[in-house]
Amino acid sequence: MLAVLEKICGKLERRETIPPTHLPDILEFFQVFADKCHHAKEEEFLFPAYQSVGIPKEGGPIGCMLAEHQEGREAIAVMKAGLAALEKEGPARFVTHARHYMALLTAHIDKENEILFPMGDAALPQNRQAALLADFDRLEETRIGPGKHEAFHRLIETLEAEHLRHSINAR
Repeated sequence: MLAVLEKICGKLERRETIPPTHLPDILEFFQVFADKCHHAKEEEFLFPAYQSVGIPKEGGPIGCMLAEHQEGREAIAVMKAGLAALEKEGPARFVTHARHYMALLTAHIDKENEILFPMGDAALPQNRQAALLADFDRLEETRIGPGKHEAFHRLIETLEAEHLRHSINAR
């Protein structure tokens, strides 16, 4: 979805037409799938489990992740405001904040994959990790609802076909 958003930012800067549902759908994806689902799983279950085995919150990777979660929420709110003002103000505000969010989320994912998750995998016993997966599934069902995860994957596929594959085929 980050690659799709980057491609759309370029199109906005070139004043190309974007289907009217694409940006609201992308913002919903980031707000619901990335934040209310992924970040909520971390904040409610994973980070407390990590802390229980000695991975520090303050001055450690968990505190950094939590600060970035909040920064991401603020960036999404600013992007929504930029989207609301897109016709009146033009794309600069939206694109600036979208690119900030993309950089933030890309770095955040790298830190998770390269530092935090390997640290947690080494510290948490397998039975605790299995219990966390069950907690994650429950949160997803109750927080975003049945079938929404799959709907977001279909959205990604649709937007990739429109904005990424289409531009590759046009070359």
